[in-house]
Amino acid sequence: MQPFSFATTAQILCEAGAAVRLASLCREREAGSVLIVTDPGITRFGLLDAVLPGFAAEGVSVAVYDQVVADPPEATVRAAVEQAKALKAELIVGFGGGSSMDVAKLVALLAHPECRQSLADIYGVGNAKGRRLPLIQVPTTAGTGSEVTQIAIITTGETTKLGVVSPLLLPDLALLDAELTLGLPPAVTAATGIDAMVHAIEAYTTALKKNPLSDLLAREALRLLAGNLHEAVHDGQNCAARQAMLLGACLAGQAFANAPVAAVHALAYPLGGHFHIPHGLSNALVLPHVLRFNAPVAAPLYAELAPLLLGERLQPGNAEQLTAQFIAELAALNARCGLPSRLRDAGVPEAMLAQLASDAMLQQRLLVNNPRAVTEADALAIYRAAY
Repeated sequence: MQPFSFATTAQILCEAGAAVRLASLCREREAGSVLIVTDPGITRFGLLDAVLPGFAAEGVSVAVYDQVVADPPEATVRAAVEQAKALKAELIVGFGGGSSMDVAKLVALLAHPECRQSLADIYGVGNAKGRRLPLIQVPTTAGTGSEVTQIAIITTGETTKLGVVSPLLLPDLALLDAELTLGLPPAVTAATGIDAMVHAIEAYTTALKKNPLSDLLAREALRLLAGNLHEAVHDGQNCAARQAMLLGACLAGQAFANAPVAAVHALAYPLGGHFHIPHGLSNALVLPHVLRFNAPVAAPLYAELAPLLLGERLQPGNAEQLTAQFIAELAALNARCGLPSRLRDAGVPEAMLAQLASDAMLQQRLLVNNPRAVTEADALAIYRAAY
C-alpha cells in the first residue's frame, strides 16, 4: 500500500428536512451573526423561507448575500467578503450549488478578523494561511461535492479560472437535506448527478493519490448515484432518491478531494470558460470519449466499477468487454436524461476545437492525475470524437 493522507469535513448531517434547524446549528457553534452566501435563484424560489425565521428565534442576526453567479468572478467574492465584514459575521453558510459553496469558503477565510491576505495571495496549493470563520455548507444540488472538498474555483478572466486549495477550506459541517433539491429541474438534476459520477470514476482511477479509503467512497458513491439518477431525474419529488443522490455526491466529493480528478475535468473546464456550458454538462459531454482514450491503460479499474453502474444488466466478460459495457452505459446517460450528447448540440462550433485542446493543456494540475498521458493532439482527437 502506498502512504496516503485523507482529510474531509469534520461533520456530515444527512437528513431530509434538517435545513430548518440551520439557525440552531449556528447557535451551537456560538455564532451571534451569520452571513448566508447564495445565488438569486435560491432567494427567488423561496428555499430560505423556512430557514430564516429560525435565526430570530435563536437570537442570531443573519444577512443574505445572494448575488453569486455560475463560474463566480473575483468581484463576487470581494463583495461577499465586504458584506461579511460589515456584519461582523462570526459564521458563514454556503447555501446552494458549487459556486455558492466555493464563494462561501473564501469568504470564511478572507473575512476572518485576523486575515491579512488578499484573494490574489491565496490562489494555488497551500497558499492560504491563518484561520477562517466557522463554515457550514448546505448543498442544494447533488453534484459538486464542494461541501467536503478543500478547493474553491474562481473565474479570473474572460475564459480563465484559478483554484484555491487548502485544508483551511474544509467546512465544519455539511448538511445534506434532500427537501432542498425537490424543485430542481430534470436537466440540472441529470447534469449534476453525472458530474458526481465523474468524480467517483476519476477518483477511482487517478494516477497519483489513489488510496483504499477514497476507493471505498468512490465505489459506494457510484452505486448510490447509478441506482438513483433515473428516479431523481424522472420523478423529482422522490425524496428518498434525492437523499441518496445527495449522499452519493458527498461521498464522491470526499473521494476526489483526496484522490484528484483528471482529464475529464481538464477537458470540461474550457467548455465552461468559453461557452458557459454548466460544469456538469461539460463533464458529461466529454466523459465517454475520455474513458475510451484511457481504456487501454485503465480497463481493469473500469471493469471493477462496471457492476456498480450496470447491476444485473452487466453481461459476463473479460476486463475489456466489461469496460466496453461500462463506457456504453455512460455514453447513453445524456440522451436518457434529456441532455445533449454532442458538443455541436451544446453550441460548440467546430472551429473552436483546436483552441479548446490548447486550453485543456493548461490544466496540468488535473492532467497529471490521468491514468494515461494526454498530449494536445490527444485532447483535440477527444474533442473531435465528442463533436
